[in-house]
Amino acid sequence: MDAFFVSVEEHDNPALKGHPVAVGYDGPRGVVATANYVARKYGVHSALPISTAHRLCPKLIVVEGHYQRYKEISQQVHSIFHEYTDIIEPLSLDEAYLDVTTNKKGIALAVDIAHEIKQRILEETGLTASAGVSYCKFLAKVASDYRKPNGLCTVHPDKAIEFIDKLKVEQLWGVGEKTAQRMHALGIFTGKQLRDVPLAILTSEFGKMGRIFFDFARGIDNRPVVTEFVRKSVGCECTYANDLTSYEDMVFQLTPLANELVRRIEKNNFTGRSLVLKVKYNDFRQTTHSYTGNSVLDDTDEILPIARSLLANVDVERPVRLLGLTVASPILPENKQTDYQLTFDWC
Repeated sequence: MDAFFVSVEEHDNPALKGHPVAVGYDGPRGVVATANYVARKYGVHSALPISTAHRLCPKLIVVEGHYQRYKEISQQVHSIFHEYTDIIEPLSLDEAYLDVTTNKKGIALAVDIAHEIKQRILEETGLTASAGVSYCKFLAKVASDYRKPNGLCTVHPDKAIEFIDKLKVEQLWGVGEKTAQRMHALGIFTGKQLRDVPLAILTSEFGKMGRIFFDFARGIDNRPVVTEFVRKSVGCECTYANDLTSYEDMVFQLTPLANELVRRIEKNNFTGRSLVLKVKYNDFRQTTHSYTGNSVLDDTDEILPIARSLLANVDVERPVRLLGLTVASPILPENKQTDYQLTFDWC
């Protein structure tokens, strides 16, 4: 979906259309959840502090998110998907992979299915969607972003290498800002340049991801569309209105975090034996500390002492704007073969 949250808000309140709009909390610690394409021209983007967004775009309209409404629209879109295939891998409320190799309507060309689904979404929700069509998930994902908004891009197997050659490395799955900087330092800026780098160098520089980058540059991605997931983690985090400036303040805030974490563990019927403490300082730098034991962590009385011990390793001389706790390392039935979805909630 294109700028999904904002698009829903504009659909429900047409007076917003044509103006720079962002969804988020319009307060001193607020961040942008998403922004429409008008606002993006000013440099406003997701995860940007609201205060910075207002400086970049003084006429920015910030609206509070209505997440239940977004979920309703997402379910409506998925109902449309299921009319064509049940092999659906959701990535988020507004994005999913579909395997339409064998589809319910017997449509021969995937691009025709994409056209039809896009039209159905527009008619039934009033929203536009972009689609990417290809023979593997990597290329379908890149193609879906290629002609936004309201775009449709198909990458045929015979044209895959030509398409990849023109991509910036930033467009590859798994390449974030820091990884891109490391690639640039190696003289790698495009898919074509990436393909010229030997596997040994890529694995030396990027570990296991080096093999993935090596394959992507050759149009290789054998990951299937996975319809069943097991949570890999359950967590919660909180950004505070005022920085935490003492160890005592931080210890005090661990209790409500641990209580919320246990509530979410119970809600999701999750069992894990690792605890991760996340700390974000007021300069947005962050650190994590973790503990892994042999027993299940599902009770506040078990989690809280571990969280406090992890906090003892943190630099508490610096103001802290956010604390988070996550339980990970799920305990699965024997011989359970599964793909995972990392799920993280905010409080």
